Formats: sequence, structure tokens, C-alpha cells
Amino acid sequence: MKRLFRLATGPEDIGRSPGFWGAFAVLILYLFASPLWLGEFEAYNISFYLLNLPLALGLCLLWGYCGVLSFGQVAYFGIAGYVYGIIAGNLVGTGWGPIAGELGGLAACVVVSAVFGYFVFYARVQAWIVPILTLVLTLLLETFLGQTAGYQWRVGNVQLGGYNGMTGIPSFQVGNLVFYGYAFYYFVLVAVVLCYFACRMVVNSHFGKVMLAIREDPLRAELLGYDIRARQLGVFVLASVLAGISGLFYVQWGNYITPSQVGLVSAALPVIWVAVGGRTSLLAVAISTYALNWVNYSLSSAGNQYALVIIGALLVIVMLFFPRGIVVMLAEAGFRGSLARLRAALRLG
Repeated sequence: MKRLFRLATGPEDIGRSPGFWGAFAVLILYLFASPLWLGEFEAYNISFYLLNLPLALGLCLLWGYCGVLSFGQVAYFGIAGYVYGIIAGNLVGTGWGPIAGELGGLAACVVVSAVFGYFVFYARVQAWIVPILTLVLTLLLETFLGQTAGYQWRVGNVQLGGYNGMTGIPSFQVGNLVFYGYAFYYFVLVAVVLCYFACRMVVNSHFGKVMLAIREDPLRAELLGYDIRARQLGVFVLASVLAGISGLFYVQWGNYITPSQVGLVSAALPVIWVAVGGRTSLLAVAISTYALNWVNYSLSSAGNQYALVIIGALLVIVMLFFPRGIVVMLAEAGFRGSLARLRAALRLG
């Protein structure tokens, strides 16, 4: 337990002081208590803001800590969602269909990412080509799914639906308990908190130290005897599983999925979430992902057609004035200010 605690509270993130952990505990308690005053519909909306966090955390691991930029994380988001819909849709009424759907969706993410990543990393593809290849995978998947509108494009009892998407996807269920409303909110909240701590443990482990070494200087890490391609592939698969978790939550939240969820716009959004918060911090990425999803959903639900334009403009601002991410740079500025005040107080004393 002590080792797990050290890994969870290690130095490879901006949040690690006793004050931070106190505030973090208060935030978690607040989120768990929120349904006491929130309506079921509001709690369901908050679930939507939260469900994208595993996707963003996975990209943060891959890009921020391992140095591999991917525009294809939504491909695994879509793979998990569609596989879940196919399996759970064909096993409606069995009680264990949704569980089989989740396992099948995550297994599909592992297989596809492992095969794709093997050819990318072991072929020694240059770093600047990897984002292009991952984006191509996403666009190919979107194009294929868009062509499945005919009646012949069905798997068992489930119609793929083409650009209209797959509808009627079953909610997650364990026995007679259907995860909807408050139950789904707690399901997503617990899963997101566990994903966050799992990612912190990864980056603070020895494996995480090697990830950072690969990011800073792949050749030097290889000369030290590390199989950098195996580790890059491992992080790539882990990031795909996290993206798949978000995909599973999405189809269980809305009970549908369309090819646009793996399209160009959707592929760019996780990169924006990670860049705006600061790709070198899991906490910063979690904050920016939640905030930007709230902004996007609020503007879109209010009929504002400029939500994506505003988010795109925010990315430009971040690249110009906050190259390390807004949350990371503000946190560092606050730390330097606190340190300066402490030094001044010591001099006065």
C-alpha cells in the first residue's frame, strides 16, 4: 500500500502538495455529494463532461509523457463504441450482454492498436509521420462506417446505420441494475477517478521514468539498453484502452454513435484539450478537458454555432501565449509567486 501511495502522489505532475491533496479530497467529496442537490438530468450532463477524461488522459500519456502525438485516439473511441453496440445489441435480455460488450470493445481496441502500433513503431517511422498515419486510420474508419447504410450492413440483429449511426444501443447493466441517471453518474465518476490515479501511478513508476527519457532523447534511451519501441507500443495500447473506455461511456450515455464521432473534427478535439491544459500534466489535462467540454456542450445546446470556432481560437491563443498549456503555466506562476512571498517573509523575519 505504501508503494501505491508513493506512486499515486509522486512528483511527475503539478499537483502533489498536501494542500493540493486536501483540495482534491474536497472536490471528490463535492462531486459525490452533488446528486443531493442536482436533478437527474443535470447529473447526466455532468457525466458527459467527465466521460471524455480517460480519452484525454490517454493522449496525455502518449503525447505529453512519451512524446508521440496521435490524431487517431478517437478511432479507438469509435471501435469500442461500435463493438459494444454490436455485442450488447445482440445479447439484449441476457443480463450479461453489456458486460460482454464492454470486454469485447476494450479487447478490440487492444488488438487494433497493438497491430497498428507494431507496424508504426517497429518500422521506425519518423516521429512527424506518426500523427499523419494515426489520422489516416481515423479517416479510413469514418469513411468505412459512413458506407454502411444499406440493409446488408448488419451484424446479427444490429444495423450499423451508415452516417445515420447505430441507434438503440443498450445502457450498461449489471443484473437488474441499469446504469442510468444518478447510477450512471456515479459509475462514470468512480471510473474516471480510478483512471486518473492509474495514470499517475504509471508516470511515477520506473516505466514512467523511461517514458520521459524516451520523450527527451529516444536515441540516448536506446543506447542505455531500453527497448524504446516496445515501450512506445505499450503506451500506445494503454492510450487506446483509455480512449475505448470513453467510447464505451459515450454510447452508454447517449445510446447511439455515428461515424462523425471518429471524424476529423472529433480527432482534433482531444489534441486541443491536452494542448490547452498542458500536455506534461495529467491534472492540467483533466481540468481543461472538463472545462472545454462544458463550454462546447453549453454553447451547442444554446444554439450557438460557433462553439468549435471559439475552441479553435483558444488553441491559437494557447500556442502563441501559453505554449506549455494554460493550467500548467498558471500553476507554475502561482508556485513561483508563493516561493517569492515565502523568501520575503524569511528575510523580514
